[in-house]
Amino acid sequence: MKIGVIGAGNVGGRLGARWAKNGHEVMFAVRGEPSEPVREVLSIAKTGSVAETAAKSDVILLALPFDRVQDAVASAGDLTGKIVIDAVNPVTPDLGGLSTTAGTSAGEMIAQWAKGAKVVKAFNTVGFNIMENPSFPEGAPVMFYCGDDAEAKKKVAGLISELGFDAADAGPLSQCRVLEPFALLWITLAYKAGYGRQIGFRFMR
Repeated sequence: MKIGVIGAGNVGGRLGARWAKNGHEVMFAVRGEPSEPVREVLSIAKTGSVAETAAKSDVILLALPFDRVQDAVASAGDLTGKIVIDAVNPVTPDLGGLSTTAGTSAGEMIAQWAKGAKVVKAFNTVGFNIMENPSFPEGAPVMFYCGDDAEAKKKVAGLISELGFDAADAGPLSQCRVLEPFALLWITLAYKAGYGRQIGFRFMR
C-alpha cells in the first residue's frame, strides 16, 4: 500500500516507520531534520513535500497539531478519493480540554477541508510509545476507528491490526465527537493522574 505521512514526529514517524518495515511504500512529508524513527527507515522510505507526499499516496496519515492541519490539507492539493487517516487530537495547551466547539470534531472539520477524501479517525487514543509497541500481558489494546466509507474503514482496520492492535469499528465519522474526548481520558490518566504513558484500553466483548 502507498502510505503518505504528513507530520513525521512522534506519532507519524513511528507509525510510518512500522508500516515501512512491514513492506508498505511509505513517504514522509518532512520539514527540517527528520525525526529518529524516520531516519531509521530512510533506506526503505522516501521524503518529500506535503504536496508530493499526498499526490504519490493512496492513504494519507495526518499526525499534526490541530492548529497546523488546515494549512497542511490545503498544501496537499486534491485529495479526492484518497483515504485520510486522522490521528489528530484537538487538545488545549494545558491538556485540560478540547479546542473544538460543541456539535463538531476535528475529524469532521478535516472532512470538510479535505473535499472528496475518505476520512477515517484512528490512532488518537494512545500515546506514541504504545503505537511503537502495543504489547501488554493482558492482550492487545483496542484501537477504535470511525468513518463514513466502509471500504476505507476496512483498509484502515487492516493497517491497525497489522501493528498489533485490536481494531474496533466505532461507527460513522460523527463518532469523532466521542473518540476525541476518549483520547483526552488517556492523556489525563497518563500525565495528570500519575499512571504514566505505559497504559492502554482493552475492549472486552
